[in-house]
Amino acid sequence: MADSVAGNFAIYPSLKNRAVFISGGATGIGAAFVAHFAAQGARVGFIDILDSEAEALAARIEAAGHPKPLYRHCDLLDIKALREAIAALAGALGPITVLINSAANDQRHSIEEMTPEYWDDRIAINLRHQFFAAQAIAPMMIAAGGGSIVNIGSASWHLGQGGMPAYVAAKAGVEGLTRGLARDLGPHKIRVNCIIPGWIMTERQMTLWLTPEAERGLMEKQCLKEKVFPADIARMALWLAADDSRLCSAQNWVVDGGWS
Repeated sequence: MADSVAGNFAIYPSLKNRAVFISGGATGIGAAFVAHFAAQGARVGFIDILDSEAEALAARIEAAGHPKPLYRHCDLLDIKALREAIAALAGALGPITVLINSAANDQRHSIEEMTPEYWDDRIAINLRHQFFAAQAIAPMMIAAGGGSIVNIGSASWHLGQGGMPAYVAAKAGVEGLTRGLARDLGPHKIRVNCIIPGWIMTERQMTLWLTPEAERGLMEKQCLKEKVFPADIARMALWLAADDSRLCSAQNWVVDGGWS
């Protein structure tokens, strides 16, 4: 939950008391979103399937003196459940005017093992829910006079990464979805942007893939010779959600230390 580095980072008055919905918020980058928005004084609601991790996160945020975020268990493969979770959290927090579409799963898979069922599953967990969350929340934003949707993409397909074709296809689709939604929702003062993280040092990434050799290779390719952490992505999301970025929409915002 803490920042990876010390610094005097921004406070955004426009985020105080704003209702924010975050998917996949229990761990990793999603947990950083939850913590950082709560620290700004926002009213945060988030969903996940990792109940113990989510409840522990909410307790830590409250203990730090910030508004306790509200958690609801939700499997994003079930769009009906997603809609119900959004409605329930909006009922508790007020109309949602910030949507952070964070949930994803970058499980590796080969071309040879792919089945139609697994393909559909990867698209559902990495792309489909982003649209349906936006569809459910957009009317609240329209009624409120505007809002901000932040979709989370990936540097993987920009880099031509192999070993997970359905994931990179879905993440490429997130950028197309961002552009289309920005055009359709712009007349309602709803901004839609996409953050493209590089290799972010979540616990999962460091446990599964960050070998000493991989880290050396990453530092050789990045312009900035520091690892990128979830807090670095969260701070970009804060700016995109705040009024400070009021005329920024339909754009990709790369946070990767100059890797890609």
